[in-house]
Amino acid sequence: MNETRIYFKLADELNIDSKQVVAVVRLLDEGATVPFISRYRKEATGSLDEVQIMNIKDGLERLRQLEQRRESILKSIESQNKLSEELKEKLLQAETLSQLEDLYLPYKPKRRTRASIAREKGLEELANYIFAQQGNALSVEAAKYISLEKEVSSEEEALQYARDIIAETISEDAVARESIRELYKKSGTIKSKVIKGKEESGEKFRDYFEWEEKLMDCPSHRMLAMRRGEKEDVLILDLVIDEEEATLKLEKQFITGRGACAEQLQLAIADGYKRLLQPSIEAEMRLLSKQVAEKKAIEVFAENLKELLLASPLGQKAILGVDPGFRSGCKVVALDRQGKLLEETVIYPHEPQRKTEEAKWILLALCEKHKIEAIAIGNGTASRETELFIRGIDLLPRELQVIVVNEAGASVYSASEVAREEFGEYDLTVRGAVSIGRRLADPLAELVKIDPKSIGVGQYQHDVDQGHLKNKLDEVVSSCVNAVGVELNTASKELLSYVSGIGPSLAQNIIDFRKTSGAFNSRKELLKVPRMGEKVFEQCAGFLRVRNGVHPLDKSAVHPESYHIVERMAADLHCSIDDLMENKDLRAKIKIQNYVTEAIGLPTLKDILSELEKPGRDPRKEFEVFSFDEHVHSMEDLRDGMRLPGIVTNVTNFGAFVDIGVHQDGLVHISQLADVFVDDPSKIVKVGQKVWVNVTEVDLKRKRIALSMKGEGIQVKSEKSKIKKEEANYDPNDMNSALAALKSKFKK
Repeated sequence: MNETRIYFKLADELNIDSKQVVAVVRLLDEGATVPFISRYRKEATGSLDEVQIMNIKDGLERLRQLEQRRESILKSIESQNKLSEELKEKLLQAETLSQLEDLYLPYKPKRRTRASIAREKGLEELANYIFAQQGNALSVEAAKYISLEKEVSSEEEALQYARDIIAETISEDAVARESIRELYKKSGTIKSKVIKGKEESGEKFRDYFEWEEKLMDCPSHRMLAMRRGEKEDVLILDLVIDEEEATLKLEKQFITGRGACAEQLQLAIADGYKRLLQPSIEAEMRLLSKQVAEKKAIEVFAENLKELLLASPLGQKAILGVDPGFRSGCKVVALDRQGKLLEETVIYPHEPQRKTEEAKWILLALCEKHKIEAIAIGNGTASRETELFIRGIDLLPRELQVIVVNEAGASVYSASEVAREEFGEYDLTVRGAVSIGRRLADPLAELVKIDPKSIGVGQYQHDVDQGHLKNKLDEVVSSCVNAVGVELNTASKELLSYVSGIGPSLAQNIIDFRKTSGAFNSRKELLKVPRMGEKVFEQCAGFLRVRNGVHPLDKSAVHPESYHIVERMAADLHCSIDDLMENKDLRAKIKIQNYVTEAIGLPTLKDILSELEKPGRDPRKEFEVFSFDEHVHSMEDLRDGMRLPGIVTNVTNFGAFVDIGVHQDGLVHISQLADVFVDDPSKIVKVGQKVWVNVTEVDLKRKRIALSMKGEGIQVKSEKSKIKKEEANYDPNDMNSALAALKSKFKK
């Protein structure tokens, strides 16, 4: 399959025009990134989206690897002088790796086998005689091969050696292998059972102590769970098919007559299947089923991560970040609107210290001193208790938002090299509180600093191929970062490294340049950054923003290569670019068909007009305030039938986990997600979605909560009234005097 055939193959697989495939491949080979191609090369690709382009990229890599393997196999067989025209044609026509490997198997260098030993003793001709099934004097024929020199002492021993050759030949036959492979796919069963004596230590795998289901129906989460049980020496896992049906298929393929030869062939088939073919195909199906399960698990993780990264940002606000705790207290940090750490302290509003009054006045002082606009509370230990305490402070301004934030991964960030670089002089608790506060302001900018595997939205992420997982998650992060856009003068190294074409090394160069030369005044100044060439600039410029830059379009997603078009539009209307961006009536006068060229078409021109309307618009939804039920704080407060608001924290193949504010997520099983049949939970719910759930079962001992969304729909209005305090009954002067007393008490 040459490059042209690859293009047509991809076009057929993905149901798109081959010209689009060719255009995408050309751009990819030139070094263009997927975000850049989908956003700025719509004319070339026919407006293919990121998913389609990524599918082309993945398919291209797969088919090119197939071609490399094909060439390697052809050279190997040719070097053995065994490459017939018929075999060559079969190899050239093979469309999958398994087909290629099946054809190559008889010629593949292998260790010494029973069949190779038989060939060394000269029994191949006898094997051919039996295989042909045309002779009637097998006993006489076999006697010819009795040889003391070759250690063949009897007729039966000669026949055994011949059967060894036949068994291996059958096990390496491409048609036979595909036949057994299809039988596994059609009716194969996966069975698991507990290893005797491991019942107690393997309690978490109890569901699989005696389990059986069709192999191809086994969902990814069960497949990965059973494989983990096998890896931990708790379960024995078998993939089985009907042995009688399998051997019958082989007999129909190879046995064409009756008599002594047919009988020997039947024995060889049974031996070859049990000893060689079945173990080989089972191992292959184990790998295939694992890959399918991993692929689904990685897709689930990627989709969840995308929803989390694109969660609504509160925006640039002065925020108080609170990492709650009981015995060690609640770590509190004050952050300015740019996320800079201004002050940090610890309060002890809970047992055993329970210094509630002191904690109250410290919070009030911090809010007053730093003009705090929102309080972010981590959702870990003591979260609801801390939230209740803070909401109970009557002197807090009523417009102050108190929001519980998912803190998954904050502890990982705290101990990371990134955190040490940012806050080397502060301990882990301070760094964690900062992360909690910042992720309320901008989840994407903060979460890119954390290994995605530590964010807590995966499904058996430690059981899948880590290389594939990392590549997929990096793709997701890159897609999200480029979709939102990055502020060049404030972005962290981690955020910049995901921008199209940049990477970690160049991101550090940008940071260093910013430190020594000051803020960027325009996108063009990027070209002064070491190692920033024209090609990289082309890839990244459109995704970077420069607020208050020299050129008005530097704050938009309009690519610098298209500035001249907007300048021409403004000139034609006798106005400035700023006028175009601010005046809707002026934009309405633009006739975009007048600006179509060979390089620039309507898709790009429409994108430009959209950007002129809302320069640098953020594609994320507006922040929506949410609060848990104020009467429910722990599992002990739950009762069957309760209807509660919650936030989806993770979506898996078998359902969705929902945080209802009790320190333990509840599970909405896939069967309880809707009143209709659901085959994929991600079609119903997304990570971060606000939902209403009914409590159906509470198991305090096992810390399990069963929830249902049946009959409730999937939408939930945020209860803004709960988070907004009633009119506070206090005189501002009282607060001022209280703060003055506090300052005196703490000498601050």
